[in-house]
Amino acid sequence: MNRIDACFQRLRREGKKAFVAYIVAGDPHPDRTPELAAALERAGVDILELGVPFSDPLADGIVNQLGAQRALDQGTTLERVFQIVAEIRRHSQMPLIFYAYYNMIHHYGTDKFLRACATHGVDGVLPLDLPPEEAGKEWAAVPEVARISLVAPTTPESRIARIAAASSGFIYYVSREGVTGMQQGVAGGIPERVALIRRHTAIPVCVGFGVSNPDQARQVAACADGVVVGSAIVDRIAAWAADPALPARLQAFVTPLAAGAHAAP
Repeated sequence: MNRIDACFQRLRREGKKAFVAYIVAGDPHPDRTPELAAALERAGVDILELGVPFSDPLADGIVNQLGAQRALDQGTTLERVFQIVAEIRRHSQMPLIFYAYYNMIHHYGTDKFLRACATHGVDGVLPLDLPPEEAGKEWAAVPEVARISLVAPTTPESRIARIAAASSGFIYYVSREGVTGMQQGVAGGIPERVALIRRHTAIPVCVGFGVSNPDQARQVAACADGVVVGSAIVDRIAAWAADPALPARLQAFVTPLAAGAHAAP
């Protein structure tokens, strides 16, 4: 069974919601990403989303854009990210997801990319800018790698049905229009939009974009199957990048966020 599916099954048995953390692979340095992944798992992260650094991350706000640039400046390539995953897999069975722009996947070769994901232990891919009607047969040929899709607040119901039919692992509901980034409050309309998505799929629905503190994590997780936090974590990595205690500090920062999600009814 895919680790993502097994994770959600376990959480349902425990009466908990999933906490999904996002970091940029290679930020602040490729050698540090495995130790940050270990720290996040200790903090209670259920699923780790690894951003594959890209030169033109149009869906990302400034915090994650700078994280990608730091990773690129340290020589982080797609091949290096696969090596990072292999290093993480030496010690962890935590579900891992690639958050990636399709230009990189296409350049690498879609079939080659997906088979490399399966070989190295990547459980799912969230291709930011690949509409379901543009996805080739290669995606169906490697079913062990989940294809996670985005649904936006502006997505019409007819399109939600099409997106859901082409997705596996979970649906990522983007709670705000625009790019990623920390926000002072939770976006409106989340329960209604999650309910609408659930009319068209039985796979879990996780909500992200803008969640930045434990109370927000608890509020959002209460009406979804999980919550995603990214920019708030990447911002702390930037602030503490030169500190040898970065893993410990990051663990301390993320622990209450994960606890907030897990405490949701």
